[in-house]
Amino acid sequence: MGALANFIERAGVATASISLIREQSEAVRPPRALWVPFALGRPLGSAADPQFQKQVLRAALGMLSTATEPTIEDYPVEAPAEAQPSEWACPVSFAVAQDTSITARLVAEVTRLAPWSSETRAARGRTLFGVTGAGPEQIQEVARAFGGIAESGNLTDLPAESVDWAFAMPLLVRHLADDLRTFYHEAIAAQPGPAAPNHDALNDWIFSGTALGDASLAIAAHLTKDNSSYALLVRGLLIPEGYYKGGSAFESATGATPQGDS
Repeated sequence: MGALANFIERAGVATASISLIREQSEAVRPPRALWVPFALGRPLGSAADPQFQKQVLRAALGMLSTATEPTIEDYPVEAPAEAQPSEWACPVSFAVAQDTSITARLVAEVTRLAPWSSETRAARGRTLFGVTGAGPEQIQEVARAFGGIAESGNLTDLPAESVDWAFAMPLLVRHLADDLRTFYHEAIAAQPGPAAPNHDALNDWIFSGTALGDASLAIAAHLTKDNSSYALLVRGLLIPEGYYKGGSAFESATGATPQGDS
């Protein structure tokens, strides 16, 4: 968004954006950006606190009247607390699949979660799923596409599924992961329980043994092997902070070495 804001600004329209990754904003130097100390996927903080979200939006829009040159401001308030990892356990268990390939496991997981995800969409009257160009009814196609990339390492050709993909490769990889995480998160939101999990709790679950987590890490390895600056950027966008060898998936792109590398 920061890079896009530069083009919009040059066309004569003032912009203000919200940044979740300060290093990325510093690299593209957007006209105005508000860096927020929130989890990836939560640019406005807690999804259950609309008043807090309005405050973040007001702070970002307020930069339109205060910043006259490229500026990154820090938002000084942490997001309201949600249920922490130690306070939440996923109520969904996945049966052991006979076919242990990543693709087969991933398709089995989304099939198991589909009724719950559908329930959340119906209750909310909306969904955040679909950034790839796929509809919610095409979740198995998205799962097969992501699993196929994890197994083949093909970062060039668009997956051969009946979806009009909205992005080219390898950027599509990042958005396939976004759609799958959205699907899993919406499914969990429909599960009975005293509190919704926070972003870290959900990522702990995803990366502690689900096929989605395994596929994401397998694709990260393919992106690392490619070693182009673009592939490393996609890797950083694909894996949440702290889940790539215990560190940041962005680090190699900036010259540092992720934990576990030698």
